[in-house]
Amino acid sequence: MKTKTYPGKTIGTLLIVLLLMPLGHALMILMEHYLAPTVLHYSAFAMGFLGLVITIWGVFVKGDTRQTCFGLAGSVLFWTGWVEFLLAYYAQRYGVHCDLVGNGIVETVSRYVNGVAVDHSFTINGSPLESFSRAELKELRGSRPEYLIMPATFGMWMMFVVLYLFCTRNGCLFLHWIQKHCGINNNVELRPMAYHPSIVMFMEWNIMMWGLYLLLMFCYDPVFLGDHHPVTYLIAAICLIGSALMFKKQLRIANWGRSIRMAYATVIVFWTFVEVAARNGMFKEIWVDPMHHVTEMVGVLVVFVALVAGYWLYNAKDNHEAKEQ
Repeated sequence: MKTKTYPGKTIGTLLIVLLLMPLGHALMILMEHYLAPTVLHYSAFAMGFLGLVITIWGVFVKGDTRQTCFGLAGSVLFWTGWVEFLLAYYAQRYGVHCDLVGNGIVETVSRYVNGVAVDHSFTINGSPLESFSRAELKELRGSRPEYLIMPATFGMWMMFVVLYLFCTRNGCLFLHWIQKHCGINNNVELRPMAYHPSIVMFMEWNIMMWGLYLLLMFCYDPVFLGDHHPVTYLIAAICLIGSALMFKKQLRIANWGRSIRMAYATVIVFWTFVEVAARNGMFKEIWVDPMHHVTEMVGVLVVFVALVAGYWLYNAKDNHEAKEQ
């Protein structure tokens, strides 16, 4: 018997989540470029708080799909505001400097008043950071300062992994595989957590984004591997193949909400391949310099809005027909 597939639903949800990635990056760059530092910090904190509120609000709305959408919107704002911007704030406050792709000298000088660092000056090979364009910086430096301090959170990330591995029955196929092949299923009574699609989406977004960033930073670190190491390329290839297999599985999902949750997992695994490819100069990341790629980014935004609107109308029609039946 042939399994029914839903290519339109799968591709639609994948594109919506996929386009969120460059739009999220571009939003951060634009905020950093146009907002004064104090306004930026308060705005970023408010963004993270709004994301948390939206996620919790999603617990109380009706419907699996609606809850998932609330969780998706909330997790994007939460991650950007309370994870990425907070890391950026403390990296800047304490003068964490970027790394370099090749050889050179990076210097950071901080000026303190009453025990508080009030300003910093950064130079690369003797030239102030402000004298470089974003394109030039992209060629010179490896990772931004906030990503360089992220690997220090590995232990905290592992606490969540241990919880999911040894205490919960969940929908992650990768965790299922580990639980099955490491004997956890046979020796531990796994119980499902209270099921709220909004919270599930929120946790999936943050845990997977966090974990795969940690993986990338480990790969990029020349002390361990480095950008051009064969293992780094192998990990990128595994992620590309894995995302294709996940896409194949997603094709069989009929439910909108579940399809969105699967789409995120598929996209973030695929995006790991994208990051490694871009890091090695295989294509240009227009979303890291949106001011010089306005037409392209506006196009991405228009397509994203059109997809969301189309999805919303199609889903409403889907629900209406289901009620009539």
